[in-house]
Amino acid sequence: MIARMTYTLKLSIHATPGAQRTEAAGAHGAALRVRLAAPPVDGKANAALVAWAAQAFGVARQQVQLLHGAAGRQKVLAIELPNQAALQVAQTQVARWMNTPENPAA
Repeated sequence: MIARMTYTLKLSIHATPGAQRTEAAGAHGAALRVRLAAPPVDGKANAALVAWAAQAFGVARQQVQLLHGAAGRQKVLAIELPNQAALQVAQTQVARWMNTPENPAA
């Protein structure tokens, strides 16, 4: 049996449901603020967050898992990436989002 390396990005999120559009919106403390264009009812905001993360990091939705925070604004996602290079790209993108002041053009 060959052991497969896993490359997982754990991402702390501060979710803001009910926004006009779904987007990364800078830092909220040590977490990435993500505005969600879905209401916080019936799991819609969580589904929107998973869909956003999958699209943002170029992975399938099945590769994004909500680890903590299903009922609150503070959440933790695990995003499984295919290799070390993809993990580094993802980490760079998160750092860029975290360091960008709220700017819709970013």
